Amino acid sequence: MPKRHLITCALPYANGPIHIGHIAGCFLPSDIHNRFLRMKGKDVLFVCGTDEHGVPITLKAKNEGKTPQQVVDENHIIIAKGLKDFGIHFDTFSRTTNALHHETAQAFFKNLYDKGVFTEDVTEQFYDEEAKQFLADRYITGTCPNCGYDNAYGDQCEKCGRASSPSELLKPRSALTGNSPILKETKNWYLPLDKLQDEFLNEWVESRKSSWKSSVYGQCYSWLKEGLKPRAMTRDLDWGVPVPVKDAEGKVMYVWFDAPIGYITATKEAAGADWEKWWMDPETELTHFLGKDNIVFHTIIFPAMLHAHGDFIVPTNVPANEFLNLEGDKISTSRNHAIWLHEYVEDFPGKTDELRYALNSILPETKDADFTWKDFQAKVNNELVAILGNFVNRVMVLTDKYYDGVVPLGSNTLDFTGSKVKIDEALAGFNQRQGLEYYMEIARSGNKYLQDTEPWKLVKDEANSQVVADCLFTCINVVKEIGNYAQIFLPETANKILGLLNLTSYQEEIKVGHKLNKPSLLFEKIEDELIAIQMEKLQKPKAQEVISVAEEKTVAAVKSEIVYDDFAKLDIRVATIVAAEKVKKADRLLHITLDLGWETRSVVSGIAAHFSPEDIVGQQVTYLANLAPRTLKGIESSGMILMAEDADGKLKFVSPADHTAPGSSIA
Repeated sequence: MPKRHLITCALPYANGPIHIGHIAGCFLPSDIHNRFLRMKGKDVLFVCGTDEHGVPITLKAKNEGKTPQQVVDENHIIIAKGLKDFGIHFDTFSRTTNALHHETAQAFFKNLYDKGVFTEDVTEQFYDEEAKQFLADRYITGTCPNCGYDNAYGDQCEKCGRASSPSELLKPRSALTGNSPILKETKNWYLPLDKLQDEFLNEWVESRKSSWKSSVYGQCYSWLKEGLKPRAMTRDLDWGVPVPVKDAEGKVMYVWFDAPIGYITATKEAAGADWEKWWMDPETELTHFLGKDNIVFHTIIFPAMLHAHGDFIVPTNVPANEFLNLEGDKISTSRNHAIWLHEYVEDFPGKTDELRYALNSILPETKDADFTWKDFQAKVNNELVAILGNFVNRVMVLTDKYYDGVVPLGSNTLDFTGSKVKIDEALAGFNQRQGLEYYMEIARSGNKYLQDTEPWKLVKDEANSQVVADCLFTCINVVKEIGNYAQIFLPETANKILGLLNLTSYQEEIKVGHKLNKPSLLFEKIEDELIAIQMEKLQKPKAQEVISVAEEKTVAAVKSEIVYDDFAKLDIRVATIVAAEKVKKADRLLHITLDLGWETRSVVSGIAAHFSPEDIVGQQVTYLANLAPRTLKGIESSGMILMAEDADGKLKFVSPADHTAPGSSIA
């Protein structure tokens, strides 16, 4: 058994916020594993941080008129706050632009350099003559030689997942200017992956076959079977960790060389002088949590680096998850088809556990999964509210009613040892969806026991007093079990239950005569109004593009390319608001009547928090006229008013500069 457990979560890329795809891919699974091990009394260190170097950062900075440091500073704050607000607490959340990280990465590189691990090679690299700059892998796009995708990157095809090099792309083009690059000589330092494959990777990956997910092993096997090639670990850039060797001026480390070393930096920050035991003691178990698009870097390149260095352990497991889709479509940051973590926390205050539960129940552990707002609503209302929350509330209310909130003299008649063993086994095997199902079995069993016993009926006869006392004593202990394991799955709920039970720790025993606190609800139903607003956000075009790591380590902050025929399908008109009123029992919705010149239309829009009905009558708006109608709060909403949203979340109408006849087309 390992003495300690080091858990890493893939570093989010600091060119934008994070969305629920990232949460389901690695953040929530790693947090669950961390909480599970700590509850079992294990010695655990849980680290992460933002990945802040690389080409996409420089491109975003250029597009926004900022420095790369400004871009990463802004996004580090957004990402760190969102994760903290969501209840994911790392021992440290570091940054790869920190001075300590530069020092750590340079020392690692120098170790390999001094040992003669790298090979130096002068090769012809792509060069943009107009930009007067060598092009790093992500500055180059072209056609994937494997699947034919036209916008593959120089280091990996996002469509088929195949790792590649720029020279393999068909019809390569510069991401800076769009021009066809030329080849120009430059010197770089290469990690000999072909040599490391023979001396280490083949045998090591094969030794993990039985313990790794089949999807992870399968990817590794495929790459190894094809045969690895030396890969440049340096780039001709000015944003990154400078290469600390002679004749390397103007060069930085390949972002996928320095980024995983960020785990080591974060460990140094968290553990101080004791950091080495977490990385150099073979009795430490290292587990990397990540999405499937990062498998190659954590199972091939980083282990090869660690082995070549010689002093470090290599990962024990890499339980990578598949992708999460949204409403039946791929999450797309360029189209703003995403649910951003920081926006969810703002829109659903105090409801982090609700999203944790919904995502945990569909984690894409072995295949892609799909998140829908309706499913989210159903899981909250039909499971958290109706099963778990309902059971806890009934127990607390009945105890308060019959015993004035004091634990009665009774005996425990239910044993959940079997359920707890199943939860532990599932979580130890990274089957976290299954673990959640076993957890909910405790609440379901408690509900059934309470319903079958019916203490509200038995209490009418004094002869049944002991049965009633046994029932509620048992149910109070079931509530404690639910709260105890909620520390893993639903941490805010665990705190609430601890408060209801009037305990300071789940290690305390529920004793006869213990005074409970007054009942209060753990969850509340998610109303249709809230779901309608979220659906409208997904459908509404956004004026401001948001870029993030999962999909946008790309060319520029522009939406996906379309053809004219796609645009021509949209019937966009000028309309005038002639009436507006708030929708009853829907604080955020306005019922708006629009004049289109030849007829009026009715629209329900989630803008009540931004505008008063009386202030917008007479306002001219831009209106998508041929969007299929849908019913909200019993009102048919035809089409959509298009809005612009600034960086502060303030909505503005998109209107013609001068008064324009209602019904005028926009083309």
